Amino acid sequence: MTQPLIGVDLVPFSRVRELLDPGIGPLLRRYLSAEELTVSRTPDGAPDQARIAGRLAAKEAVFKLLGAVGRPVPWQGIEVLRGPGGRPGIRLSGRAAELARDAGLGPIDVSISHDAGFAIAVAASSTSADRPRASGHPHASDHPRASDRPSIADHPRASDRPSIADHPRASDRSLVPDHPLSFDHPISQQSATPKGMP
Repeated sequence: MTQPLIGVDLVPFSRVRELLDPGIGPLLRRYLSAEELTVSRTPDGAPDQARIAGRLAAKEAVFKLLGAVGRPVPWQGIEVLRGPGGRPGIRLSGRAAELARDAGLGPIDVSISHDAGFAIAVAASSTSADRPRASGHPHASDHPRASDRPSIADHPRASDRPSIADHPRASDRSLVPDHPLSFDHPISQQSATPKGMP
């Protein structure tokens, strides 16, 4: 049986601007590998704050999967590179790879998004539920197994709770149109051509 793990992190672009400040030196090189720095540039060669913030958020989200609470982040050992189809991919090495092995992690998937001056990343993986985890991790071996944890369905009143199927109009088919939407439906009368296109 496997247990899903999720890590998430949010990085403001202002943090990246601080790391790019020439007055503080090449600090960004401590966090991103040479390959990551290369793919984190705009078409004109300038550092791309959104891509950098996304990579930093992804590294922290992946670190949260490793179960290394209280330990330093192995920044260079977690690389966020372009995977197949341009999706972000994770490459672990050194201490990060060792922590992933110790945690029994399967493949790691990551998603990155940025908007309004922030980047957010979500990392997901799974581990064997019967494999002991590193001490200090929220899923450490001294925690109850997922199958031993109480479920909301076990609550004495769970079966007494009303369901949407119990609503008096749930079987009232008058709320459902007799036919599927067609191209002559008023909503679809609007132009399907994107703005700015002839």
